[in-house]
Amino acid sequence: MLLSILLAAAAAQGGCANASTQSAMNQCAQAALQRADAAMTREWQASYARMKRMDAADTSRGGGFGYAAAALNSQRAWLKFRDAQCVLEGGKYAGGSMQPMVRANCLERLTTERAKQLRDLRREH
Repeated sequence: MLLSILLAAAAAQGGCANASTQSAMNQCAQAALQRADAAMTREWQASYARMKRMDAADTSRGGGFGYAAAALNSQRAWLKFRDAQCVLEGGKYAGGSMQPMVRANCLERLTTERAKQLRDLRREH
């Protein structure tokens, strides 16, 4: 909890633009990941709620498609993919001080992309 507060404070103060040590860059990457994860979680909650409403309203095809279940399966599979992909991307720096930053940057990038996918999914349905 304290680490989260410190990371958010460092990012809010603009210290990330001037981060000059690997430790500071790692902390900034982690703070960016936390922001992306919070945004993706909000999109997931809204999208999942939308899929559940669609299921409740759909009486066709023998009781409906099962949008919520499909969305949940998709999200679970995506989380496994994201985590595995970022382990792979960070592998080049395994054991080094850059590995946490590279992994966090990957997680942040993919999480931001997923938030957009979820937003688009919700808007299309």
